[in-house]
Amino acid sequence: MRSLIGLLIVALISVLAYRFYFSKMESAGTGTPVQTIDVVGVKNDLIAIAQAERAYQAEHGSYTSLDELNSSGAMTMTKTSRDGYTYDVETSATGFRAIAHCPAATSPGCTNWAVDETMEVQQAP
Repeated sequence: MRSLIGLLIVALISVLAYRFYFSKMESAGTGTPVQTIDVVGVKNDLIAIAQAERAYQAEHGSYTSLDELNSSGAMTMTKTSRDGYTYDVETSATGFRAIAHCPAATSPGCTNWAVDETMEVQQAP
């Protein structure tokens, strides 16, 4: 009888540890695997846009719009969206900011992402 109670206690502790571990993973904001893959793709697209902006700036001396990057051949990525995210580039005389706008209407709780000339992808407001 004592061994059965001991076994039940060990099983209870294992179940609680399992639930605690996976509840921490879910609350970290990772979302579903598909959402995680989408976000990684969006971040990679933003880095590609930033690299194209830097190459364009080195060649022409200024930053330019996303449409001009595509038409000039500075960027090999021809799409301007991914899985509902849309891309936009804001330029100034001294820098640029590429933004991925999330599809809040279809994916509530999603995050906008942005990258600038520092090449760091960060959450955007």
